[in-house]
Amino acid sequence: MSSLSPSALSVCVREVAAFVDAAGWDQPLQLFALVATADLVAAEPQLAQRVTAGSELTPVAQEALPGGVDGRPPELDTALAAVAWPDGVAGCALVQEVLILPPEAEAVLDAAGDAAGVDEEAALHAAMHHADRREARVIAAVLRDGPALCLLQLRAHGSTGETPELLEHPDLAPNLVDALRATFAP
Repeated sequence: MSSLSPSALSVCVREVAAFVDAAGWDQPLQLFALVATADLVAAEPQLAQRVTAGSELTPVAQEALPGGVDGRPPELDTALAAVAWPDGVAGCALVQEVLILPPEAEAVLDAAGDAAGVDEEAALHAAMHHADRREARVIAAVLRDGPALCLLQLRAHGSTGETPELLEHPDLAPNLVDALRATFAP
């Protein structure tokens, strides 16, 4: 794989965001292999018309992560621990829908759970029905050689038809970044 420009990962992650947006919300976890576009087209010339022109990396959607039971998503840490990428994969990205609560709401839920011995299912139900919750997507991506990028996309209220803003922060999901990096460990 040739050297990538500093913007290659950002461009690719935004392509992942656009792909996921097209399917709407309420989607399961999605994992993507990030492959050097030149290498992909060299190996599979028939894909040349399907890749984004000028993109250095092409996201390739993967099968669903293993481990889900009874229609529930898999435990992310367990599922990612089973992932290993071949040498031709330059990086990976994961898209996960999450609920965001304001800090005071999280403290109240934690206290209620500790006091009442509330199980995880009840805490999730309480979070999903909290008046101040926000639905969002976290898109985390890493390259084999170290760079990482995380974006947060808040779900718009109502049906505005607007493309949600992508917010970027270097410390958005450090544990998720570490878990994705571990998929490249020998």
